[in-house]
Formats: sequence, structure tokens, C-alpha cells
Amino acid sequence: MAVVIRLMRAGAKKRPFYRLVAADSRRQRDGRFLEILGHYNPISQPFELVIQKDMVQKRLDLGAQPSEQVASLLRSAGMTLGKASKPTKRAAAAAKPRTRRKPRKVSERKSKVQAARATAKKDGKVLPKKGAKRKKAEK
Repeated sequence: MAVVIRLMRAGAKKRPFYRLVAADSRRQRDGRFLEILGHYNPISQPFELVIQKDMVQKRLDLGAQPSEQVASLLRSAGMTLGKASKPTKRAAAAAKPRTRRKPRKVSERKSKVQAARATAKKDGKVLPKKGAKRKKAEK
């Protein structure tokens, strides 16, 4: 069982309050936890952070990984710790710069059709849409 130290959200709508908990990494954010290690109130000015340092250090010594936010809070409280756990896929995707794809090759037939549509549009004629049955033009 991989133990993670993370924030569990509590409080009302638009009034967040977080508990610092040790939980199994497979559990939900607000799901079952092993123990409460403190709390964090970001609304109060300045923010309120209460940590039971001895219990947190015990969990870290047993191999628990702090989340990125918890690691930041622990550093602000003056605790030294190892590496933070891996960020989520969403956070990793946001940090990684996206590369642009090369434009697809347009087939020879498609390019001919596009050229024909462009010339027909200039001449004021309308070509049928893709997949439409073409009527034989009477001469």
C-alpha cells in the first residue's frame, strides 16, 4: 500500500478548508484516510496552517510521499523532506509544451477538387457538395 500525505477538502461551497491526511494513494481525494496530520485554512489572512510535525515526520520516515501542495506547505512550515510525489497527468500535460503537428498531405484528387471549387466560385457556379449525386448537365 503506497501512502500519500495529501490535502482533503472540507468546508462549504466557495469556503475551502483542508485537512492534512495520510491516505492510501488509490483512495479518493476526500475518501477514507489513515490519520489526520493537521489542517490548512487558505481563507484566513494570513493563512492558517497547523501541522503535527512529529506525526508527519513519522509518516515520512515510513515512506509516505507528500503531494506537491503538501510538500510546499511543509517547506513553508520549516520541515525538510525528500522528493514530492509525481504530479498528476493533467498537471504534467500543462507543464509540457505542446508541439504542433505537421499538416497532413492532401491527396492529388482532393487538391484537384479544391482547385475546381475555387475556380467555380470565382465564376459564380456552385459545385455539388461531397457525396451528392451529380445531375447530368443537358447540352
